[in-house]
Amino acid sequence: MKAGVWTSGFAVMAALLLGACSHGMVRRISEPSAQIQQLTVRADGRWAVELRIENFSSIPMQFDSVDLALNVGGNEAGRVTAQPSMSIGPESADVVTTIFAPQAAGKLAVADALAAGRSISYTLIGTVAATPDEAHQRSFEVKHSSQLSPAPGLPGVLR
Repeated sequence: MKAGVWTSGFAVMAALLLGACSHGMVRRISEPSAQIQQLTVRADGRWAVELRIENFSSIPMQFDSVDLALNVGGNEAGRVTAQPSMSIGPESADVVTTIFAPQAAGKLAVADALAAGRSISYTLIGTVAATPDEAHQRSFEVKHSSQLSPAPGLPGVLR
């Protein structure tokens, strides 16, 4: 009986010591991600790009600027730039909309995909500048490739 009491007392003491060693939440800063949530071809020919920015860090980050080269269907479309000046919580995401005039090759590739009702590949390459909570601004390299598909019932919209 005494050995059982000693063993459970040791387990309780070990748990208390381990708990005392922890100093709260671990501050992990991870590279953010950026991807297109929606691309809308506007009547004036410009594109409205809804860019989803994801914060994979364990702390909030202030997202200051985005500068990404957009390639659609293997064609240069232009640069997606924004100064969102928004805070995104730990392991969360938010969306910023930017409007720009695409280059001709990208414009034709998207128009062809929309007319045919088919998906189109895209790649974003560039940087996202963010400031981790109570730290200095950092520039993160971003590269993301995916597909956009026509949104049913929404002419000129790819998701």
